[in-house]
Amino acid sequence: MNIKPTKREYPGDEVTIIWQAHKCIHSEKCWRNLGEVFRYGQKPWVDPNGGSGEVIRKQIDQCPSGALSYVGQEKAELVSEGDLHATLVPNGPIIVKGAIKFTHPDGSSSIEENPVLCRCGASAKKPFCDGSHKKIGFEAS
Repeated sequence: MNIKPTKREYPGDEVTIIWQAHKCIHSEKCWRNLGEVFRYGQKPWVDPNGGSGEVIRKQIDQCPSGALSYVGQEKAELVSEGDLHATLVPNGPIIVKGAIKFTHPDGSSSIEENPVLCRCGASAKKPFCDGSHKKIGFEAS
């Protein structure tokens, strides 16, 4: 199943915030921890001048799905090129750090960086997580 990529850029004075909605798993870390930048329920929901570039970059680096990224200063690499690391989130998805090439049933392929993969089976955008594990009460260690 091909998922239509959705990407928005929010240019600011120190950093341009990039949000790829199709990757978001709604962990809520962004707006809960930096509400002056990631303004839940407001339009636009991102204010790239709501905090210093350093604070914004540190918060974006915590985005588990890679839905948020930035341009404005190099992002620290978490893994060496070619390495893959997977974390099983308790009661949640598999968070992969690294790039994976997916081959789709129709023969096409795509490369996904830092994909967040569904473990509960309820996601509407399989193999990627859409946060459905919260709605269905998925439990796994």
